[in-house]
Amino acid sequence: MIEPGQPAPAFQLPDQDGCTHRLGDYAGRPLVVYFYPKDDTSGCTKEACQFRDLLPKFRHFGAGILGISPDSSASHAAFAAKHDLNFTLLADERDADDTPPVCAAYGVWQEKSMYGRTYMGVVRTTYLLDDDGLVVERWDKVRVAGHADAVLATLKTQG
Repeated sequence: MIEPGQPAPAFQLPDQDGCTHRLGDYAGRPLVVYFYPKDDTSGCTKEACQFRDLLPKFRHFGAGILGISPDSSASHAAFAAKHDLNFTLLADERDADDTPPVCAAYGVWQEKSMYGRTYMGVVRTTYLLDDDGLVVERWDKVRVAGHADAVLATLKTQG
């Protein structure tokens, strides 16, 4: 996990339309980078819709929003279309070691367990970055209800 005050790891990933995004593309403005497990599941949909609904308020503070998961660009495109998502989703597809590299670099690819079975997966985590790409705040093991509001409240205190 990247601690507040530390630089966010650079990345280069495709979005839901196949366009490449780099962390450096967002220099000079605050950025919300949230990691979520899977497109179109109930918790991930609720979280995405919260950010969708609050996007004008985030933009008021000049902030961008990026959602990142190991799903493909095509999966992201279907998810975004189905829920009218108005921000960028980035595809961090698994490498030869079955690990999504950006999720691993941000410390969100972790061992999880469900029904007595352990597996590797994304632990829902959000980072708020400042204009210089430094981590301002990190939310671990995010509970979806009210999360986007909490991120927005922290962003307001930064400006």
